[in-house]
Amino acid sequence: MTSPLESVETGTTVQATLEQNLRGVGLVTRVISWVIDVLIINFVAIVTGVGAELVVSVFPITKNLKPLFVAIAGGVYLVWTAGYFVVFWSMSGQTPGSRLMQVRLVTPDGGRVKPARALVRWIGMSLAMVPLPWGYVPIPFQRLGFPDWLAHTRVIEAPQLSIAEVRRQRMRKARRTSPLPSPSAHKELTDDR
Repeated sequence: MTSPLESVETGTTVQATLEQNLRGVGLVTRVISWVIDVLIINFVAIVTGVGAELVVSVFPITKNLKPLFVAIAGGVYLVWTAGYFVVFWSMSGQTPGSRLMQVRLVTPDGGRVKPARALVRWIGMSLAMVPLPWGYVPIPFQRLGFPDWLAHTRVIEAPQLSIAEVRRQRMRKARRTSPLPSPSAHKELTDDR
């Protein structure tokens, strides 16, 4: 008997099998991840804004230009926020908040998200918040929100090893691949002393 991955109907069977094996993440985990990301985004924006305000305060600028600077700051904030999510999602599928909560953004077949798809998801994430967070209502029921539906992505669990466990595994692998010295070689080394 062949497994579903080895069947003749490779296209649909593999797709269905992968989608069934990708366990979606619920609303609470996503909210905690978003809160962490929002704190990081706003911390960087506040520090940058204070620095820009200090630089601008040195130069005598008329009050007429203040609306222009506010508009520029708003645009920079939007670009910064979009860039934060798009870069992290397309590089590793995880923002710092996602990494802490051990979740990852993937395509429906479990692959890496490309930048265009990440941008579409960010746009969907922003649109889902416009009429209150109605775009996130389906998450507790289907584990799929409006941004996921729009960009054809999934947020899945991504348990990660601790740094200590990664080192242990590397040490075990190194021990298995390196040849052990023979007892005669050990005796030769001790006889030379």
